[in-house]
Amino acid sequence: MLNYFRDIGLGIVTVLKSMGVAWRHLFTPSVTLQYPTQKWTMPERSRSKLFNKIEDCIGCGQCARVCPTNCITIQTEKRGKEEPEIFASDGTAIKLRTYVYDIDMTLCCYCALCTFGCPTHCLFMTGEYEYAVYDKVCHIYPFATEKQMISKTPKQQPAEKA
Repeated sequence: MLNYFRDIGLGIVTVLKSMGVAWRHLFTPSVTLQYPTQKWTMPERSRSKLFNKIEDCIGCGQCARVCPTNCITIQTEKRGKEEPEIFASDGTAIKLRTYVYDIDMTLCCYCALCTFGCPTHCLFMTGEYEYAVYDKVCHIYPFATEKQMISKTPKQQPAEKA
């Protein structure tokens, strides 16, 4: 019988404590963000969408090797000796032509290991956090703009039949 009344008293005390918490929060200003018109500013080192400044990329492939999910696809070839030398913004000579540089953000685990491995710091995570699409193929971002260099030897054409 004593336990019955103690449980009733404990229930009343618990309800009064929770009502006190609700009463305190009743008069505090709301922190609701009206999302489409107002947006949060992301912290400086937040992990969001990857971006590659391809004109500074030297094609070393460090980012693809360090990626645990293999979401970065990179293909390069040596630049010709007759081509003029080009340099990245930090002064590093670009000796490889990057003709495929794709990032599949559906595979990315947002660990940012690829950004730390990049010697020219051309790969970084942006503050953009809104990139919803209806098709997963739209999350594959191609960054390379140059085409593969055409081979010096011409391809054999099939003989025409008479």
